[in-house]
Amino acid sequence: MKPSDWEYLPFFLAVARAGNLRAGAALLNANYGTVNRNIQALEASYGVGLFNRSRKGFELTDAGESLVPIAEELERTVISARRQIEGRDKTETGTIRFSVTPTLAYDIVAPIIGSFHAKYPDIQVEMRITSEIESINRAETDISLRAAMDVTDDVVARKLYAIANGIFASKRYVTDVFPQAGPLGDGLDWIGFPGTADLAAWLAKTQFPHASIRHSVGDGPMRIAMLRQHCGMSELPVIFGKIHPDLVQVPGTEIKLGPSLWILLHTDLRRTVRVRRFVDHLSEGLLALKSNFQVGEI
Repeated sequence: MKPSDWEYLPFFLAVARAGNLRAGAALLNANYGTVNRNIQALEASYGVGLFNRSRKGFELTDAGESLVPIAEELERTVISARRQIEGRDKTETGTIRFSVTPTLAYDIVAPIIGSFHAKYPDIQVEMRITSEIESINRAETDISLRAAMDVTDDVVARKLYAIANGIFASKRYVTDVFPQAGPLGDGLDWIGFPGTADLAAWLAKTQFPHASIRHSVGDGPMRIAMLRQHCGMSELPVIFGKIHPDLVQVPGTEIKLGPSLWILLHTDLRRTVRVRRFVDHLSEGLLALKSNFQVGEI
């Protein structure tokens, strides 16, 4: 293997995993043109095609299929070396890569990052705001804040507490629309979630099965913005009823405990000082918000 091949392999693996250039580029946070050029360079180096290109995407050739496990083993070796060296770092300096969902990022995590910024001026936080679950073991991120029922990844996982969820709408929506609605939700609108496999089954389990799914939004902040624009009702963590007083719990609905907040990091990084400082600070900030995440009716 030529020395330059090391530079090309991450681009090859990203497209092999994603199935197309743009999705592969998103995994690397890179330009898709750069990804394409590096794959072409790797193919030229080997003298063989690694992908069949079509309108459907990039499909691995036989040569590409053979290269995947070799490239993944090299990737694991490089990541392990990086983690072990970083784990020896005993200083409060350097960069931390942190992955968090849009729902938690702006109103919840940003103030915690602000106080961390003031307390540790020599530690830089490289934030990834994404709804995708980024792999810690593949070094896509160093630390991740995730809402989940359980975590089975081979990582260090710090469980904080369960999040209480409720059905919310704007005060104006409740005042103007609910008096004319039927008892099962006739005349009401849900803001749904994209990709829900069986919408009818989902609706049947709700308190308002006759309400329509007028809009579907995957992005948490956009969902909150649409609620505040009186577009319907949706499930939210109850803390957002505290943050946005113009949102209220829909009358007659219940608060229920849902997934828990987890802080995840790679085993080799748990003794790295800057990582410990960040994880402890993030944990402390989130624990201070526990009562707002678990309040009863608002």
